[in-house]
Order: sequence, then C-alpha cells, then structure tokens
Amino acid sequence: MPTMTAPKLISGNANQPLAQAISRRMSMHRGMDVGLVDARVERFNDGEIFVEVYENVRGEDMFIVQPTSNPANDNLMELLIIADALRRSSAARITAVIPYFGYARQDRRSKARTPITAKLVANMLVEAGVERILTLDLHATQIQGFFDIPVDNLYASPIYALDAMHNFRSCMDDVMVVSPDVGGVARARDLAQRINAPLSIVDKRRGKPGEVAEMTVIGDVKDRVCIIVDDIVDTAGTLCKAAEVLMDNGAKEVHSYITHGVLSGPAVERITKSAMKSLVITDTIAATEAVQAAPNIRIVPTAPMFAQAILNTWNGTSVSSLFDHKTLGPIYEGLYTAD
Repeated sequence: MPTMTAPKLISGNANQPLAQAISRRMSMHRGMDVGLVDARVERFNDGEIFVEVYENVRGEDMFIVQPTSNPANDNLMELLIIADALRRSSAARITAVIPYFGYARQDRRSKARTPITAKLVANMLVEAGVERILTLDLHATQIQGFFDIPVDNLYASPIYALDAMHNFRSCMDDVMVVSPDVGGVARARDLAQRINAPLSIVDKRRGKPGEVAEMTVIGDVKDRVCIIVDDIVDTAGTLCKAAEVLMDNGAKEVHSYITHGVLSGPAVERITKSAMKSLVITDTIAATEAVQAAPNIRIVPTAPMFAQAILNTWNGTSVSSLFDHKTLGPIYEGLYTAD
C-alpha cells in the first residue's frame, strides 16, 4: 500500500478545463474532494514564467496535468518549472500527466544535421524532477524508450470503440476502419479489431514536403461507412483530401476519429467544408471557440480515463487494464451504451 495519504493534482495553464474535470472525476471515485492544489502560474512582463505553490506538498504524491500543446514552448516551460517547484518543496513523487506530448513528431533524424527534439524534451523532464510520465497516444510509441523513468502510454482506441459501437450501432455491418497512411495501420487495426470491422488504407505519395501528390485507396470502400483513425490532426489538409478520395471511391459516409486536435491555421474551416460528416477528437488540447462552434467536430472526454489511471498509479494497481474498452465501459457509463 502507498505511504502517501492521497494523490494531489496541480495544473498549469495549458488545459485547465481538463485538469478540473480530472479532479472532479477523482473526487467522485474516492468519495472525497480531490481539488487542484492552490498555486499560481503567471508571467512577468518580459514573458518569464513564475510558479508559486500555496499548499504544503511535502511527502505528497503529485500529479502535474499539463499538455505541451500550442504554445508548445510556454506550456513545456510551465511543466518544467512546476516540477522543479514541487521537487524543491520535497514532494515524495512527481508524475507528469501530459495528455498531448508536444515535439513527439520530432522523434528521429529525418535528414542530416537535424535534432531529435523528443529525446531532448525527455531529458529536460527527468532533469526537472519528473519521476513518471502518463500520456495518451504518443505519436511514436518508441518515445517511451527515450526515458529512463516509467512511461504509461494510454490509448484512445478503447474510448473510440465505445463511441463507434454507440453511434454506429444501426450500421455496424457497413463500417470500415481506414488508416490515412501506411504508418498508421497498427493504430487503425487496433480499433478495427475492437469493433470487428474490416480495414482499409489510403496510400499517399508526396511530391514535395507538406504536399500530397497522389492518394490511392487500398481496399473496397464502396457503400461503406468509413472511419479514418489517426493520432494527430494539424492543418487537416491530408485528412480532408483522404475523405474526398474515399467518397470518390464510393464510400457512403466518411467520419474521422483523431486523438489530438491540434487544428492549426485553416484546419477548422477545411473540416467544416470537407466531405467528412464528422470529426471526433478528444479534449487533450483545449478547444478554441472555432472548434467548439464547428458543426461537424465533436469532442469526447478523456477525464474519466485519466482520473482512473492516476488513481491506479497512486495505489499501485494496473494501468494497462484501461487498454480494454470493456473495462472503460463502466467508467464511461452514462456517455455510451455499447450495444
């Protein structure tokens, strides 16, 4: 049994609504208030970040909820400085809950004289005093190996399986899961197996960086309800093009399940005008007003899963049990009915 009395949460400014939702869920699970630790995270006039923790955290099991989304550098520095403040305040253990792990796309040297920034970020987190990482759908799972501390990488596919079985229950025989590229086949296959659906692939070839020259659909999508699965949607150009190609190949409808809605630049406008009937994202990145107002973008909560993962980490029970959508069913009771 843990020697610490209770888990304690603290949050930066990156996604306060998610941190508060996790706090509420943990309070529901434990039958007692698990509020966010009272602290201030603010900036001086020159942009420097300052953190002050108002509560005693000596000997406590601390969980910092902070995605490193846009602005990535500011949010990353907030995370590092909060960790340093807790370490210097004698916290017993510091776990960084990073719903969206920024810089994950820089996980290898794609050409000469380029950095591996994901490894640099891993080094900084460990140096700041973080002893464990809890994240969701890393862009590249091998990033776990960049750390010499435990990393729990949760998956959105169990939540999406519940969502798909609920929202497409009247046409499950017509559903086909689609990977938007060859690299994402494993992620798409995982969801396909969970909902017992066939798998298709959109093979894309680039003329030059950032520009898709040609897309080919591998598999018969005629009269199918296609569900595109991926981990990140940024400018949404490739995603919208893939939806268009699927419709041109006879798909009945196109929907997308993307874990992290970065949605930068013209992304929301593109999605609104696209052939996609719906785009489902999680709340790992705080939604802008434009995202909330988009008629075909829907957000599913991750707080129930993160709250349970934090409690499991704290009390020393299995986190991998949350990889099963049947386990998540009771946790998401009231949101989905998996008929």
